[in-house]
Amino acid sequence: MQEQIEKILEEIRPMLAMHLGNIEFVKFEDGIVYVRMLGTCNGCSLTQLTLRAGIEELMIERIPEIKRVEAVSEHAPH
Repeated sequence: MQEQIEKILEEIRPMLAMHLGNIEFVKFEDGIVYVRMLGTCNGCSLTQLTLRAGIEELMIERIPEIKRVEAVSEHAPH
């Protein structure tokens, strides 16, 4: 599962990099993918929109076991 998730994140990273941001996989648990938004994406007011309308939608479409995507704090432990 992690490999599939990482592959999708690799596709998304160039878009985030255009805005000096990045995304990091934290864990997959109970149908939820936990990610860490990095760079300018961390704390950005558009982060939730990016997660819901872009990242979450794409992941659910490609990996049916995923129910949602949640962002964790940049400093949260793995």
